[in-house]
Amino acid sequence: MPAEAPASPAEHGALRWIARGVAIIAAAAFLGLLAYGLTAKSDNKTIDDALARSKATPAPNFTLDVLHRGRGGDAKLARAMADGRLSLRELRGSPVILNFWASWCVPCRDEAPDLQLTWDIQRADGAIVLGLDQQDITSDARGFIRDFGLTYPMVRDGGDETAHRYGNTGIPETYFISARGDVVGHVIGAVSPNALSYGLQAARAGEPNPAKAGGPRKKT
Repeated sequence: MPAEAPASPAEHGALRWIARGVAIIAAAAFLGLLAYGLTAKSDNKTIDDALARSKATPAPNFTLDVLHRGRGGDAKLARAMADGRLSLRELRGSPVILNFWASWCVPCRDEAPDLQLTWDIQRADGAIVLGLDQQDITSDARGFIRDFGLTYPMVRDGGDETAHRYGNTGIPETYFISARGDVVGHVIGAVSPNALSYGLQAARAGEPNPAKAGGPRKKT
């Protein structure tokens, strides 16, 4: 079988250009992925920046699966959850305490009884405590709800897309949303009874307050 003829200088040059082109494309793809990752992980400070200027900002809407229907809500809340999904927009007309949590979050255990007590007391006046479970195993989340006897409604985001839209960097974090659908308060970390009372007052009045530091939290 005849031996293959050695590549000509022109062919060597063409191969070098092809190799360089592949390397450039690979490097560009890597940089693109890196930039996307940095963007995806960057902190969205829109809500806190607005609150620092004493301005309310529209709460990012979401539509998520209902994890726990709870007990004691009004007819509007029941209708909103009837299809097994809940949109934040469906709660317009009611002040909302939106709490991001997960069963593996130790500080979430500290605040759960206070959120439950707030629901017990304030639901008669139309306020809604809404838990948003994220990055969690469904059975673990339901075990948490059962162990703490929680009766306020819960939705579930298996990832952290909703949290990123709100600018969360950890859990728990709690947002106070007015009846018009605007964020008027934010507590970073475990929320205290005083913070819940103060935040709900702001949500009822529609008056924004700067973000506040709460108790411990877990970074996500």
